[in-house]
Amino acid sequence: MRRPQRPFSTPDDPGTHPAAVRGNLPAELNRFVGRDDELTELFRLLEESRLVTVVGVAGAGKTRCVARVAASLEKRYCHGVWVAELSAVQDPGLLEHALVEALGLTDHTSRPPRATLVDHLAPRQLLLVIDGFEQMTEAVAELVRELLRRAPGLGVLAAGRRPLRVDGELTFPLAPMTERDAVALFAERARAVHPGYRVTDHNRAAVLELCRRLDGIPLALELAAGRLRALSVEQMLHRLDDRFRLLTGGSRGGAPARHQTLRTAIGWSHELCAPQQRLLWARLSVFAGQFDLEAVEYICSGPDLPADEVLDVLDELLAQSVVVREDAGAGCRYRLLDTVREYGAEWLAATGDTDRLRRRHRDWFLGLATWCELDWFSPRQSEVAARIDSELPNLRRAMECSMESPDEVHLAQYLAGTLWFYWVGCGRLAEGRHWLDHVLEEESPHDASRLKALWVLGYVAVLQGDAIGAISALQECREEAERAGDAAAVAYAVHRMGCLAIVTDDMVRAEELLRDALGRYQEAGELNSNVLMAQVELAMAVAFLGDLDGAVTICEEVREICEDHGERWALAYALYVLAYAALQRGETVLARRMLRECLDIGRTFHDLLGTVLTLELLALVTAVDGDAAEAAVLQGAAERIWPSVGLPLFGSVYYGLPRTQCEERAREELGAATYEARRRAGERLSLEAAVSRALAGGQQGRPGRPGPGTVPAPGGTRRPAASRTTGRGGPELG
Repeated sequence: MRRPQRPFSTPDDPGTHPAAVRGNLPAELNRFVGRDDELTELFRLLEESRLVTVVGVAGAGKTRCVARVAASLEKRYCHGVWVAELSAVQDPGLLEHALVEALGLTDHTSRPPRATLVDHLAPRQLLLVIDGFEQMTEAVAELVRELLRRAPGLGVLAAGRRPLRVDGELTFPLAPMTERDAVALFAERARAVHPGYRVTDHNRAAVLELCRRLDGIPLALELAAGRLRALSVEQMLHRLDDRFRLLTGGSRGGAPARHQTLRTAIGWSHELCAPQQRLLWARLSVFAGQFDLEAVEYICSGPDLPADEVLDVLDELLAQSVVVREDAGAGCRYRLLDTVREYGAEWLAATGDTDRLRRRHRDWFLGLATWCELDWFSPRQSEVAARIDSELPNLRRAMECSMESPDEVHLAQYLAGTLWFYWVGCGRLAEGRHWLDHVLEEESPHDASRLKALWVLGYVAVLQGDAIGAISALQECREEAERAGDAAAVAYAVHRMGCLAIVTDDMVRAEELLRDALGRYQEAGELNSNVLMAQVELAMAVAFLGDLDGAVTICEEVREICEDHGERWALAYALYVLAYAALQRGETVLARRMLRECLDIGRTFHDLLGTVLTLELLALVTAVDGDAAEAAVLQGAAERIWPSVGLPLFGSVYYGLPRTQCEERAREELGAATYEARRRAGERLSLEAAVSRALAGGQQGRPGRPGPGTVPAPGGTRRPAASRTTGRGGPELG
């Protein structure tokens, strides 16, 4: 195997920590069969080159082979093996976002996602598996070329129908399975639908002939095996032979070309389906990526396929290996293999029903997003986050569908705006900004949909530190909302202007705007996570202005509402303010308990801003408790995270006060050299390791020890030190 170009791990390195995430390789759902020689050759090629591309016809088993190789190499890369499945991504503009997503990265800044990828990969020893890139080969090749150049410890194992043609690439053509492996695969998959099935002396000749006719293509063999519930191998051979003669014009000379063989096998399987099965197969092709039963029942049903019969028909397609079942965080999901989806899409187009099904698909996911936005303000927040994660390819397709017609652009604007809770609350600011900019490029009336997209764009821009973009969007939103008499949109625009004032240290203006927004929310009858965050942001502003008791009163009210509604996202920020107040009173046990809950919630929602602010404040709590060495480690861990959030502590004098206090205490107690050594140790911690360390350690506070008291505030007065809950103008999550 290729030797790593740097040590696998160092003290405090994420590779040594039990909480470190080392990849996202999916578990195999059935047994991998054969391919020993091919796997051995792939291992050898990966020793010679940092880029190996497995190429072959559709259905040849490229995905399973690269996944098998990657799993065997997992321990050889100290930062793990990561899979980027790109088949559901059609827009090259989303390529980099898809890789950021696959690597589990969160970046709240306005820098391009490519910069995020380079910064993440450059210091790491990591294998990236890229699959399903045929629809944007040139864009993938250009990106891979740059990543390999900028990240010396990166290896790339790709799978596609053609090579990337990048310098240094080694190409491995994946041939059909050998006769022995093909028979073994057929028998293995046959037992899944016909328990007890064996290849015997009686049927061996027929099985061998079937494998030969199907050219040893794994997908073709699996489709054939799925037919054993109804047909014998001999019957399959007869039907398959008829179809071959039909497609080759009656020629008896040799087998068809392999690219035709798979289409023949898929088409033959399609012909053997009952009419309802064919219909459902075609309609399922409108989905991107995974889908669930509820969506299928709504989108694919009709007079010719009643909703209450969909499950039985879907079960038949599962049994025939046309549909694949996958268990995910959002529950039981289904998927069509790419080649099978392509075939179904052709049949759907032939019926002239594609446009209707795409609109029906779009409407379902508009409804799903609406429901999820409402359910975000409930005990089901984490379920909503997991659901949107799994449905993101379909939501992208729904926005793309709406952008194709000028009359439907408002639907894309509505969808991009409705997903604010996902862009902000689940660490998707960069992709959210991509879609919001895109849907607002088209001219459209300033109706409720456009106004919502504008204030959400302003919100995201504030969180990314783009003050100019934020002001432009929010002013347009406010002016047009006032003209249209949309009181709720005015309230949201004013609220986000208040967020911007906070991060620019204009606390008087922030308090004025946030109180105005809260009054407007009340008049409009709004109560949701945004309203609660406005209250928390107001609490931060008044705390910075010297009224810590007032801030506590506001946050206790928020805490009560959160508990009543099961809201956790806004609760974390209210707890953060309350923890700071507890620290001011010298109640470090209480402060630490609240901050631990903040960290736990932040981990649930991938909330980078909430996490880094909490680590900063926890470092101060730890220093006050007398453990300066651990406080320095936590500060170092926070410093590593800040570049993915934005300017450290937002460049704010107010936000910088707790950190300054902590550093002064730790330096004085440890000495400069020891402090710097511990801080650097913290910088080497991954996010997961830092959070796990903070949650596991330092649980014994000292309630009698005095807190930091008050600290000098800007302007020469003395105000209670406090750190606020919003990053770059609002609570940024990720």
